[in-house]
Amino acid sequence: MSPWLKAGLIGTIVLIVVVLAGLIPVVGVLCCLSWPVVYAGVGMLAATFVPPRRDAGRAAGQGALAAALAALAGGLANTLLTVLQFTGVTSADVLSQLPPGFLEQFKQLGGDPTLIDRLISPAGALLTGGLCCGTMIVLAAVLGAIGGAVFAAIKPE
Repeated sequence: MSPWLKAGLIGTIVLIVVVLAGLIPVVGVLCCLSWPVVYAGVGMLAATFVPPRRDAGRAAGQGALAAALAALAGGLANTLLTVLQFTGVTSADVLSQLPPGFLEQFKQLGGDPTLIDRLISPAGALLTGGLCCGTMIVLAAVLGAIGGAVFAAIKPE
């Protein structure tokens, strides 16, 4: 099995655990902040699987692929969980938790109130989750490449 695939599958498991732990209210903030650390760690893990006399370029490539795979799987899990959470939720439910003048201020800023109805739905969650997932894959590839290159530079043997 290639180094990036092995590290990417391990990273996938870690990120799915992080997504599920994010359901705990206070822990959710820490889980959100841990994603970039996990991406760099997956890149370093991929570099450890590269046979000794590690080249920083190859290790960076393996790290980028591994972190991108983990980000894709973690992003899909997070998006699926968000879609499930938004099932059966209406915009009235969400607006009732916001300050009383929010909707009026939103209208004054030129916002369309029907936009809230569209976004507070499973389809809206799928759309925003897809956009976030795509962005996180790029970020993960960059951080994974940095992690892999740093590890290879520190420990080439």
